[in-house]
Amino acid sequence: MRALRSPISSLTLTALLAASVLGCGREVSSDEQARLAYLGLDPSIEKSLQLGFDGFNAASSANIPPQTTTGDTSGTLTITGQVDQGASTNKGMRLRVGMTGYSDGTVTLPEEELEVDITYDTNTDPAQQPELTLSLRDIPNGTFTGLLVGTFQMRGELEGDVTLNLTMAGEIEDDGTGKVRRKMGTTTVTGTARSGDGGEYQVNVTL
Repeated sequence: MRALRSPISSLTLTALLAASVLGCGREVSSDEQARLAYLGLDPSIEKSLQLGFDGFNAASSANIPPQTTTGDTSGTLTITGQVDQGASTNKGMRLRVGMTGYSDGTVTLPEEELEVDITYDTNTDPAQQPELTLSLRDIPNGTFTGLLVGTFQMRGELEGDVTLNLTMAGEIEDDGTGKVRRKMGTTTVTGTARSGDGGEYQVNVTL
């Protein structure tokens, strides 16, 4: 499931969806815009966490080596940033999420008969990119909490900005080789995606 937030032109969005998606004249609400915007980003949340942990395991200094993957359909997702050093079993990561021409494929709302193609980008300056902050406790077999806050730009059949404000919590574990990974199925993600003229989508998913 995915969700996003963006200041979209109501006329542009309505025309696009009515003509190419809905095949009817029903107006798409701002809350629906926000939901569509989030749904297009939803798969990238799990990918960003994976890259963050990959960077944590690869770090030999405060700066993690940039970690990159591709969208299911197009573009790239890159995680950069810093991790606490030292022997403590409690560490923090301060990461940035960068996207270039990123898409995980068509976003669908079956109950609304909507299918929308959205491509995402972020600011090219890492200092202006969305922030992913993670706090690991009792490494390697403990817990983590996190925040993902920032704005993504959208283009395609949904245009404008989408702003995420998400809180995460879950368990971590040793992967059997001494590296730390997120324990699958234990991570909750809650918060909001805002888009359109005040549109908001309430996010509540488990990864």
